[in-house]
Amino acid sequence: MGIVGCGTVSEAYLTNLNASPQVEVVACADQVLATAEKRAAQFGVPRVCTTDELLADPRVELVVNLTIPSAHAEINLAALAAGKHVYSEKPLAITRELGRAILDAATAGGLCVGGAPDTFLGAGIQTCLRLMEQGEVGTALAASGFMLNRGPESWHLNPAFFYQPGGGPLLDVGPYYVTTMVCLLGPVRRVTGMSRILFPERTAVSGPRAGETFKVSTDTFVAALIEFESGAQATLVTSFGIAGHDLPNLQVYCTKGILGVPDPNTFGGPVRFRASDGESAWREVPLQHGHGASAKNLRGLGVIEMAGALRQGEQPRASGELAYHVLDVLLSILESSATGRHIQVTSTCARPSFLPRSAGLVAAP
Repeated sequence: MGIVGCGTVSEAYLTNLNASPQVEVVACADQVLATAEKRAAQFGVPRVCTTDELLADPRVELVVNLTIPSAHAEINLAALAAGKHVYSEKPLAITRELGRAILDAATAGGLCVGGAPDTFLGAGIQTCLRLMEQGEVGTALAASGFMLNRGPESWHLNPAFFYQPGGGPLLDVGPYYVTTMVCLLGPVRRVTGMSRILFPERTAVSGPRAGETFKVSTDTFVAALIEFESGAQATLVTSFGIAGHDLPNLQVYCTKGILGVPDPNTFGGPVRFRASDGESAWREVPLQHGHGASAKNLRGLGVIEMAGALRQGEQPRASGELAYHVLDVLLSILESSATGRHIQVTSTCARPSFLPRSAGLVAAP
């Protein structure tokens, strides 16, 4: 495979892809050549090249697209046109039209599309999925999720793009929450949303751009109501600009009790459950998979799982269909906020099946 985009997130991907015997990274590219050269030296990638050269490389079977959101569709479509499978960072695209074009191009070319997030393949959320599939927590009735933080200007080297269209808390971090909800509760039928910009300007506080102020052009507080085809309903609140809350990451309210889902932006636990008898305390549920049981950043699991699926002639669990449905849900929430209407979600997807306990997606300890 070849990596396009060698920024911050590529370090975690390359760490885990290099640890897997199932895949080999043969080339990397970045708009800034020096950035690609730095990553190649760090991880022993044999070739540094332009994106066009990477797409023309016959050794590259699968392109891992780690560029900024506004560039996702362009790179995804170019890779498919070059006859390569694609795994894209989230979101799949920044419009439905471009997202649909990516899936259509893959179908026409007999190719496969996968997409982040892949955190649901970690031990934590896989344990939750298995508990629900086996009926141990009862039937899911409703859920709530909260993702509120200070914002990426506190840690990212170039945070401005997070505050432009295609970014913001809903499209940047919301995919982790909505993907997890879809895995646990099934596809979405209808959404309602309200959103706003909290602060018109933000200032980078770390890295080479520390002290730089930039304008915010996408909403940074988004509250959503989500109705699933199963009849379950959920609330989701996301924000850049609020720190210090003590709300739960994600809880699913079931007929037998409350399932405490771990942070959807991580791969491990804890998984907790509280029975509905009114007297029970929270108990921690042992994780049922070895991979992702630690707090490590295991981004790249979806790529490794996709490689195995391709060898078997199957669709990956972190599929393009799932990534598009999540994109459709997120854009529908923003559309609802802009129009003041409920929005029917026209796309759908299959819930990914849970991983076998024996799945060995990461070779490193």
